[in-house]
Amino acid sequence: MKPVSYPSLASFDGRALINGQRVAAQDGQVFDCISPVDGRVLTQVARCGEADVNAAVAAARAAFEDRRWSGMPPAQRKRTMIRFADLLLEHADELALTETLDMGKPVKYARAVDVHSAANCIRWYGEAVDKVYDEIAPTPSTALALITREPVGVVGVIVPWNYPMIMAAWKIAPALASGNSVVLKPSEKSPLTALRMADLALEAGVPEGVFNVVTGMGPEAGSPLALHMDVDCIAFTGSTRVGKQIHVMAGQSNLKRAWTELGGKSPNIVFADCPNLDRAVEAAVGSIFFNQGESCNAPSRLYVEATIKDRFLEKALALVPAYAPANPLLPDTVMGALVDQIQMASVLRYIDIGKAEGAKVIAGGEQALRETGGCYVQPTIFDGVTGGMTIAREEIFGPVLSVLTFTDAADAVRQANASVYGLQAGVWTSDLNKAHGVARALRAGTVHVNQYDEDDITVPFGGFKQSGVGRDKSLHAFDKYTETKTTWIRIDSPV
Repeated sequence: MKPVSYPSLASFDGRALINGQRVAAQDGQVFDCISPVDGRVLTQVARCGEADVNAAVAAARAAFEDRRWSGMPPAQRKRTMIRFADLLLEHADELALTETLDMGKPVKYARAVDVHSAANCIRWYGEAVDKVYDEIAPTPSTALALITREPVGVVGVIVPWNYPMIMAAWKIAPALASGNSVVLKPSEKSPLTALRMADLALEAGVPEGVFNVVTGMGPEAGSPLALHMDVDCIAFTGSTRVGKQIHVMAGQSNLKRAWTELGGKSPNIVFADCPNLDRAVEAAVGSIFFNQGESCNAPSRLYVEATIKDRFLEKALALVPAYAPANPLLPDTVMGALVDQIQMASVLRYIDIGKAEGAKVIAGGEQALRETGGCYVQPTIFDGVTGGMTIAREEIFGPVLSVLTFTDAADAVRQANASVYGLQAGVWTSDLNKAHGVARALRAGTVHVNQYDEDDITVPFGGFKQSGVGRDKSLHAFDKYTETKTTWIRIDSPV
């Protein structure tokens, strides 16, 4: 089967978008956007610096202060966001292909998952614009207390490279729906779809200056955004290491509110009384290898009750060949390329560490498709892993599964909670009491029961502990991008 054809390289515009215009970096600096599919240069992208961030923030501030967006009638703002979502779907083929070329995921998932999820998110928050009501407090009759939500102002958004469109949508949709202006800094590893999203937002009717995109390196563009004295809120998804820096920068500057969705090392617990072992195996394997393992919520720690481990692994190993890496432009590919050479080297280093610490590779463990010039790693499973091993403690962000065992529910919970992370978890059991008890005991933002990774825009996403602060998705996300104001009115009754 033939791969999808490359578009003309001239079709990729790598310039930033500031105040409604595509612009080069003020100092003319650029960087190569390299495809992990085969190592070719897709285009050159503006390497923005502090001056460019300042220009974007100034544009966002001006747009906020003159209320060209926040003052728009809610019904009109709603229509604009819905039109924005519609345009994403109209350009689904282009966006999906761009995402695949930029970060390596299979094109079929880029279209069916990433584009549609981003459009659905923007549409959902657009629909919510005129359905979120303010409050009146139950005060004495001598007063009227109004509790209203107001936009925070200028929102800085920094998103990672693994789900560029989805992560951007999770932030910009509630921020825009609330009436804020936004400055988005996408990862330098996958900046292209963010720029196209901003183009389409303008086409949909989002006013100039309301949605800006600055491209560039983290220290050169991300840090000035997080430190900016005229940014009221910074929303970040990425590593825990950088997330900690974001919180420090927020405090060092204007004490802007900082929301961080960070790393994970999610446990997936399979009890011997699992109601459907085949489904549990498929979920365990499919969820860790989906998106090449480059997912913060990937269930990378698999805890299997000791009495069923051998049977579980036999079934799991039978599924691994279906996830062999292949050209992500082929329509049947299910596992593509890692985002770049740096990430591939990091994953391979963790595999070497796992071997050196005594874990046993029972599947994969090597680089794949070297001849392509791309960034491919075999789907890898380690057996004989213990909780103290590096591969059981640190986020690898690649197609690497660590298998551990447990004896009972208490042992499973103890091992699962022995992590600095607390993003998601999975529990497989036919015992309702056990399911509820273990779910309550697990320190995680989401606990999946008898499935893994089922999701919906209506439920919040975020974690405990060092997996971050705040929640994306659902109506709870509005809390991140709005200020709550009380207006207390004294009433002197004439009757």
